[in-house]
Amino acid sequence: MPELAAPVKGTRPEGAVSETDASTKVREMFTRIAPRYDLLNHLLSLQLDRLWRARTAKRLRPILSRPHALVLDLCCGTDFAHTMLVRANEKSAALVAGATKPIPARVLFFEADAMRLPFADASFDLVATAFGFRNLSNYEAGLREIQRVLKPGGTIAILEFTEPPDGLLGNLYRWYFCKVLPKIGAIISGDPAAYSYLPKSVARFFRPPELASLMTSIGYQSVDYRVWTLGTVALHTAIRPR
Repeated sequence: MPELAAPVKGTRPEGAVSETDASTKVREMFTRIAPRYDLLNHLLSLQLDRLWRARTAKRLRPILSRPHALVLDLCCGTDFAHTMLVRANEKSAALVAGATKPIPARVLFFEADAMRLPFADASFDLVATAFGFRNLSNYEAGLREIQRVLKPGGTIAILEFTEPPDGLLGNLYRWYFCKVLPKIGAIISGDPAAYSYLPKSVARFFRPPELASLMTSIGYQSVDYRVWTLGTVALHTAIRPR
C-alpha cells in the first residue's frame, strides 16, 4: 500500500475543515476583536508582551540598525484583517507625529495573505512575526513563503507562544491560560470564541524543538531558539542560505 501523507499542520479554528476555512475564520475573528486587541494583549500577559517584543527587537538590532535594511513585519495585524491594519496605520502615524526627532524608517502597510505574499523573491533582509505565525493555516507553506521573500543570508524570526513543560509552574500557567484568560478575554472583547481559540491554537502549535526541526528540514540554516517566561514563549531565528 502507498504511504499516506502526513496531515498538514496549521491552525484550525472550531468548525474549520480546510485551510481556506481556517484562513477565513482567523480573518473574521481578528476583525471582530480589533478594537480591544492591544488592551487585551497587555492585560492578559500582565504587560509581558511588551518585554517579549523588546527582547526580540534587541536581538535583531544588528539588522534593524542597518541604514538600508528592508524588514517585513509579517502578520502585524494578522496581515489580512483589514480593521487590524487600519489601526496599525493609525498607530504608526501617531508615533511619527509625536516623535521628538525624525524617524528614518518609512513604514508601509500591505493587506495580503501571508502564504501568498505580494513581494518578489529575495526582497527582505529580515522577516519577523510576533504571535501571528501560529494563526497560519499551513505552517510549512508559511515557512517556505517566508524563505522565498528573504534575501540569501536574510533572517527569519518567529516570536510565538508555546506550551510550558510539565510541573507545578507549568500546570499553574495552563490553568490560567485555559480557564481564566478566556473568561477575561470574553468579557472585555465581547467575543468568547476568540479567546477560547487562543489556548487551543497554542496546544495545537509546535513545541520549540519541533518548529526548529521543521525549519531545518525546509533548508534554513543556523536555526536557533530561546524560551522565555517559564517556557511559555519562544523566539526562533534562522538564516536563508546564501
